[in-house]
Amino acid sequence: MSHSHQLSGHSSSEPVNVSHQFTKERSINDSISILLRSYTRAINKQESRTGSLFQHRTKAICLSDTSGVTPAQFQTNYGTIINVDDPDKAYPQSCFNYIHMNPVNAGLSNNPINWEFSSYPDYFGVRNGKLINRERANEFGLHI
Repeated sequence: MSHSHQLSGHSSSEPVNVSHQFTKERSINDSISILLRSYTRAINKQESRTGSLFQHRTKAICLSDTSGVTPAQFQTNYGTIINVDDPDKAYPQSCFNYIHMNPVNAGLSNNPINWEFSSYPDYFGVRNGKLINRERANEFGLHI
């Protein structure tokens, strides 16, 4: 699919064809990268500044990487069984845990239940937060 656009300042009477691809699929990481770059450009333009808005240590990590993880194994009458979670099925729970443990891992709190800006106390049942959706979390099998 292509659209014709008249470029401003273009002297020809014929429109310049600009081809657009609307079917390109992007990964979630690519989409987040584009969002962060666009946000950075907008803030830098608004504030008449240049450079990064985020700390250099801000990096994406793979939460489903199982390298270096020893699978659980146990003995049965039929031999040794190795319990390896399906990374695709375990990914929502990995993200859920990662988000709730961020304040602890960053040294901001000694326990996720004590971090007031987290939904952890709501899911744990010690606070009655109005922003969580327990039914949706249950659909993904998410639990604290």
